[in-house]
Order: sequence, then C-alpha cells, then structure tokens
Amino acid sequence: MPLPDPLRRYPITLPDGTDHKGTAFLSEAIDHPRFQAGEYSYASDFEPSDDWAQRLAPYLFPFSQERLVLGKFCQIAHGVRFITSSANHSMDGLTCFPFPVFDPDGMTGFQPDTRDTLIGHDVWIGYGAIILPGAQIGSGAIIGAGSVVRGNVPPYAIITGNPAEVRRFRFEKDTIDRLLALNWWDWPAKKIAEAEEALLSGNIEELERIAPK
Repeated sequence: MPLPDPLRRYPITLPDGTDHKGTAFLSEAIDHPRFQAGEYSYASDFEPSDDWAQRLAPYLFPFSQERLVLGKFCQIAHGVRFITSSANHSMDGLTCFPFPVFDPDGMTGFQPDTRDTLIGHDVWIGYGAIILPGAQIGSGAIIGAGSVVRGNVPPYAIITGNPAEVRRFRFEKDTIDRLLALNWWDWPAKKIAEAEEALLSGNIEELERIAPK
C-alpha cells in the first residue's frame, strides 16, 4: 500500500469522505520560521487548532533565538507541549524576574536560554508529555504519557515519569545499531511502502534485504 500523500495537511480520511482535522501532517500545517517538521510527522488533538505551532510550542515566537526541530515519522499525541528556550528565565542574578521583556526596545534581544530542542525520527510522544528546553530525543524513542522530559534521550529508549527516566530500551543494542544504520525514514517513499510489513512485524532481516543498495 502506498504511503499517504505527505503534502496533505490532513492525511486521515473519515468513512464519510471528509478530512479528520484532529490529525495534521506538521510539515504542511506549520508555517513558522523557528519550527521545522519532517515529512509524515503528525500531531493529533481532540480540539483541532488553526495554529499548530502555537498549540504545540506556545513560547516559540518568530523572533525567538532557538529552534524546534522534529524529524520524520514522529507521532505526537493530544496535550503534548514543547516548552522551548524562550520560556526560560535567567537564574544568574539575584532575581529571576525578567525586567527586560517589559521594555519594547529590549525584549527581543533578551533571551537567557537559546538551546534548540531536537527530536529525532520515528519518535512517539504520548498524551500530555512536556518536553523542556534543550531536550534532545533520539530516533525511535517512546515518551510515556505525562512524562516531563529534559536532557538527552537515547535512541529507542522508553522513558516515563517526572523527571522522565529510561525504563528500558525497545531492542537489544545490536538491533538498535542496525536500525540506525538503515535510516529507513530517509528511504524513497516507494521503498518505505514496500517495507511496511517488515517494519510493523519487527523483521529487521527483511528490512535489511529491502534497503536501497
């Protein structure tokens, strides 16, 4: 079966033939200079938004100095929020009160934290998770519902809790290394469609056989 059209804003068609507007491909739904989303990455929400960037990352402004970057094939559940670096206050002084933001001439140059938030490929972020400034989540990771995530998350880790911790890995290290070497999310769409059964069944030998030569 072919992959869905990555250029569709709403990739799910309901039985009555209408678009399901609660799920959007973010590469088509977001027009924001600091928010980048790879093909096929989607977000779902029970209250669909006309501004998915603002819904997912409410502190990421066009003049922010940080970036929010999502890889391909990410899956983002209802209630997920990315608290990006623009939300952070300075802790170097005697107060955390952000005096400069109340000065129209100085607010855009005042940003104590400028770290990017980087999400790899094929990452599943569960219901209500909060991703904190500067988090870097490796490809294939699963973020449990309600988790509060900071720092670096290894590829193919399953993390839960507040603060979120690695509970286990989805596969043995050898399998993880093989998957990362395959980079299947970067294959041509026709090849990924051909590999669907192998991906869903966990047959890495078949996935390696199908891989572009």
